Amino acid sequence: MESINLIDTFSEFKELKNIDRPTMMSVLEDVFRGMLAKKYGTADNFDIIVNIDKGDFEIWRNREVVEDSELTDPVTQISLTEAKKIDEDYEVGEEVSDEVKFLDFGRRAILALRQNLTARILDLEKNNIYLKYSDRVGEIVTGEVYQVWKREILVLDDEGNELILPKSEQIPSDHFRKGDTIRAIVIKVEMRNNTPAIILSRTSPVFLERLFELEVPEIFDGLITIKKIVRVPGERAKVAVESYDERIDPVGACVGMKGSRIHGIVRELRNENIDVINYTSNIQLYIARALSPAKTTSIKLNDSTKRAEIFLKPGEVSLAIGKGGLNIKLASQLTEYEIDVYREGDTEDEEDVNLQEFSDEIEQWIIEELKAIGCDTAKSVLSLATDDLVKRTDLEEETVKEIMAILKAEFDK
Repeated sequence: MESINLIDTFSEFKELKNIDRPTMMSVLEDVFRGMLAKKYGTADNFDIIVNIDKGDFEIWRNREVVEDSELTDPVTQISLTEAKKIDEDYEVGEEVSDEVKFLDFGRRAILALRQNLTARILDLEKNNIYLKYSDRVGEIVTGEVYQVWKREILVLDDEGNELILPKSEQIPSDHFRKGDTIRAIVIKVEMRNNTPAIILSRTSPVFLERLFELEVPEIFDGLITIKKIVRVPGERAKVAVESYDERIDPVGACVGMKGSRIHGIVRELRNENIDVINYTSNIQLYIARALSPAKTTSIKLNDSTKRAEIFLKPGEVSLAIGKGGLNIKLASQLTEYEIDVYREGDTEDEEDVNLQEFSDEIEQWIIEELKAIGCDTAKSVLSLATDDLVKRTDLEEETVKEIMAILKAEFDK
């Protein structure tokens, strides 16, 4: 029975894809030699033959034939009398090989060997999975959703290895069910309680970069380089690209004919709005492009403080700021400049009043908060809804309502 159990252990592991055959053979032989050394004191004179395909093994003991009176070590020597019982032709000085029956080791030794073998192979497999995925950090993997929990999703790759997609690494609008196919990048591999934990991400900028490499051959071939990616997962992303070949338009190549290339990426990222920008070392031009789709009138830079004052026509301000302030936030991250948006004076609206004129009624820090989102005149503030102002600034709703009342009163006069 014990022998059959051990053969079952072979069959459990011979199908493992993460362990190559030479390594498996080495581990099996090492485990057997450990058992032999424990029983006989040495395993040097034993030959171990393992057949993984059939799931069986043989152990042969090699001993030198000596005269009966000279027998001192029955482990490495055999008396002439005993040798002739095996074969009449044996003579002193020859080597005798006889098979050691596994059942002779006893039930407890066999169980211990089986447990040792199981533990060693499992540890080996875990280590190989760890090494395999450590080499794949930053690569896209595809798997099947196996279990959905509140804080994470358990994903199985095509070899049945377990991968983890934490809630924090999922796009807010992601919704997966068991059996769904999922794509993500490997961002981290670590050992937890001697078990490899492979962490995936769909929110990392690297995931977006790898998707571009898959969809745009020029990026994969190195003709176009992605200089930087910033994103708010599921909402908006900005990608700065550069071409080393003057004949290639990097933005056009990334977007594709009628958006054919970028559409697949947008769908994968749950309709994330992606702005592809032509990179330039001219920082003024770079900032202007980063604020797309808004069109700037003029830009004043302060390189020492890394701030940029952007002047736009009144109709362009809301485009520059974007929904929830996302466009200006991402443009700042992309260019690494703090961007302040200012509205150019509009000759058609001479009745508008600069916010600074209200400094005796509105605290200066509140005025600065409003200017930071592009509202530098009374009418620019009044043109926005109360909820929108609360969302874009750090102001309380009551404070916003008080400001609105002060500004309205000015025009009611």
